[in-house]
Amino acid sequence: MPSLHGAVVLVTGANGGIGTQFVHQALAHGAAKVYATARTPRTWEDERVVPLPLDVADPASVRAVVEAAPDVTVLINNAGVSVASSGILDHTDAEIRASVETNFVGPLLLTRAYAPLLARAQDAAVVDIHSAMSWYAAGGIYSATKAALWSVTNSLRLELAPAGVHVVGVHVGWVDTAMAAHADGPKTDPADLVATVLAAVEADEHEVLADETSVQLKAGLSAPLEVLYPQLSAARP
Repeated sequence: MPSLHGAVVLVTGANGGIGTQFVHQALAHGAAKVYATARTPRTWEDERVVPLPLDVADPASVRAVVEAAPDVTVLINNAGVSVASSGILDHTDAEIRASVETNFVGPLLLTRAYAPLLARAQDAAVVDIHSAMSWYAAGGIYSATKAALWSVTNSLRLELAPAGVHVVGVHVGWVDTAMAAHADGPKTDPADLVATVLAAVEADEHEVLADETSVQLKAGLSAPLEVLYPQLSAARP
């Protein structure tokens, strides 16, 4: 069963609201060191936090961070991007490619690079932050890339389990961060989300449904498409 006590944790997207909570709460759980990565890493007051530059969409940057931080035992794939428009046909080429590289390809390549090291570590774990939008295609390319990451997480879980690496997938709706500033309705506090995720890691859980939105959407996956997307019925002549 993974334990954060004495762990060496790497957090992608550490500058954001969720990432910052992962850094602080990992230390509160007893982590020995946290690599706080971002495209432009910030300074931290705790000497146990090591800021490192990382652009998950850049393979060279991924290789560099693995070389700089080979002692990682818990990898948290948190970095992500969204686009302003929700219509997938309205996105620019650049928005589509950036979303695919950051939300899908980046976490996969980073995990693949760390897999041999994690397999040799004790109590190793990978945490992938999906979204409730993995199961609801209302977010354009954001939904598509998060759905792809969900599928990747399922594959990684199966492939890494024989090596003793525990993989946790996290689904959540709106979180009260800058990325969701435009959204109306209930939002999960980043501190509450991270507390739930880290508790799930240490409890050896495979999946986190962090809010009611995620619970309802997963339950609706087996329903006819017209139930999940009533606009399909309304569009019929």
